[in-house]
Amino acid sequence: MRRKLALPAWIRRRAPRGLYTQSLILIIAPMVLLQGVVAFVFMERHYELVTKRLSSAVSRDIAALVDLHQSTPNGETDANIVRIARERLSLQVEFLPPQELPTPLPRPFFSILDERLSSEIADDIKLPFWIDTVGRSNFVEIRVQLGDSVMKVLARRNQTYASNSHIFLIWMAAASLVLIGIAVYFLRAQLRPILALSEAADAFGKGRPAAPDFRPRGAREIRLAAESFIAMRDRIERAMEQRTTMLAGVSHDLRTILTRFRLQLALLDETPEVEDMNRDVEEMSRMLEGYLAFMKGDAGEPASPTDIPTLLAELKRAAETSGATATVESHGEPLAIVRPDAFRRCLQNLVANAARYARQIAIVAVHDGRKLEVRIDDDGPGIPAENREDAFRPFLRLDEARNQDNSGSGLGLAITRDIARSHGGDVTLESSPLGGLRAVVRVPA
Repeated sequence: MRRKLALPAWIRRRAPRGLYTQSLILIIAPMVLLQGVVAFVFMERHYELVTKRLSSAVSRDIAALVDLHQSTPNGETDANIVRIARERLSLQVEFLPPQELPTPLPRPFFSILDERLSSEIADDIKLPFWIDTVGRSNFVEIRVQLGDSVMKVLARRNQTYASNSHIFLIWMAAASLVLIGIAVYFLRAQLRPILALSEAADAFGKGRPAAPDFRPRGAREIRLAAESFIAMRDRIERAMEQRTTMLAGVSHDLRTILTRFRLQLALLDETPEVEDMNRDVEEMSRMLEGYLAFMKGDAGEPASPTDIPTLLAELKRAAETSGATATVESHGEPLAIVRPDAFRRCLQNLVANAARYARQIAIVAVHDGRKLEVRIDDDGPGIPAENREDAFRPFLRLDEARNQDNSGSGLGLAITRDIARSHGGDVTLESSPLGGLRAVVRVPA
């Protein structure tokens, strides 16, 4: 069995998560590595070779001047040497009185020129010498001990080493910047369609309309993904429309039958049996409404700005009507983008469930501009921690019956979670500071 290569944990923790950053690293890292290798090879091979050849040429010129001086030692010859050096060799030569050579200077940090020139002069001249490669910015000074005099030679720096190497480095850096700019441009052009597709999918999941300019664009694979999403969205919308039409028809037919039952029972004399039948019809009507609400969900309702403080005030009145004491708090921005009727039904189910088993209810809403969180606390008996997730399962009846709605259908919390998740959020149950149950609704808003 082949084992997957895993990066060390510290690298995974520090590695960028975004596709844009990862793609840039995939482009830039090989480019930097390649150019680093090229620069190293250039500096170690080409640059050093050219510097060696230039230094060798200058060293041979100086050696020829030394030989000429030693072959005919007189003042006229020295003058000719100075002239020849200036006119033919582009060297400035001066013969100084006999003296000690200066103390050798410390080697410079960038010592390729110093090493090569010293090596070539030592091989060609074989006389005591002294060089200064850093004292003057544009010249290299060389002094040779001749016995009867000291020959001082000034050579231009570019005569002794490859002084145009910086041009190569500048071109390399400029090419890198151009390539990185092109890569960034094309990466951004390809990432924009991906982000647009993500936003369209997120908007569809929250019941919001997609951006009006959304359409398949970008690379072929991205266009195929966008086209597949649009086809899927159309199929889901058709299925939801068909389900809504079917539920409307079923609801109408069943309500018509229940209405006939009520009329027939109203024509009968009031007896204990008739009263029982009326209760059964009312119970059936409530259960039917619960089933239809669960099946229908919030299909077709668009999201719109909803006043959260006003909604909390309605929940407070509903809780107090049920006989409980309720308090409400709202923090942050008052308006949230949700499906108003569906979100109201979601919170009403939770408040009604709390009011059925508790005497004190606290409702707190916090909206920070990105998400809306509503906490509903009560002082009722609560639900054991191991059973809280099961409370959201449809038709499941717990011993505490904390997941039942007014109809007794066992769909109250299931409808609540379905609505919250259709908004892109969720509902969780926790222990309440009041001693009972805390229901927390979190949705992006």
